[in-house]
Amino acid sequence: MTGRGRTNRRVVYETLRRKVLTLELAPGAALSENELAAALGVSRTPVRESLILLAEEGLVQVFPQVGSFVSRVDMQRVADAQFLREAVELAALEDLPESPDAAVVAALEANLARQREPGIDLEEFFALDEEFHRGLLELSGHDRAWPTVVSAKGHLDRARRLGLYEANTPEVFAGQHGEILRAVVDHDVPLARDTMRTHLREVFADIERIRARKPELFASNSGSTPVRRNVVVWE
Repeated sequence: MTGRGRTNRRVVYETLRRKVLTLELAPGAALSENELAAALGVSRTPVRESLILLAEEGLVQVFPQVGSFVSRVDMQRVADAQFLREAVELAALEDLPESPDAAVVAALEANLARQREPGIDLEEFFALDEEFHRGLLELSGHDRAWPTVVSAKGHLDRARRLGLYEANTPEVFAGQHGEILRAVVDHDVPLARDTMRTHLREVFADIERIRARKPELFASNSGSTPVRRNVVVWE
């Protein structure tokens, strides 16, 4: 494959992955290679290859003779990603130095101030949230672990966005970030750990509320397969 071909596939993959994670392509949505290729201005090949990569991540499901679909949010994958994230972030707090890097602390405080801006766009807040948690890892010297966490939390990120969009305000989450940062700056590691654990597990309560109202967004345990009729339905 040429360098241009590899670049093209990468761009298509990253674009489709972003659309899935931001819920622009909703859980359970049918995916047409032709329509996606036309919308992105590319051939079907990079779209097909990207869908294969997304399927390997569990973000897309391919059903022979039926088609490709955005995976519905899988609670087991959410729980697994949450376990990994919590283990990494809580362990990192134990490695905070006596004198945290002042420049990193200042960047975290600036990030927090932006999170609290009135009327902040929810996707902008989500990006700041990600950078805030990566910055906390940087304080302990473990920021190189962040890409590993990110690559494993596709289903978790969709669940987090569902909770954020339902609340329609990031105020609670920004407040929790502030409490964590204060504990870190005050060298109160036990409080930082307890607050971080509560903060990261908030997603489970969000999921239960949303799943009660919109069960179609979540994977069931029945192994149901969509059936393509005039309108795609799940059975």
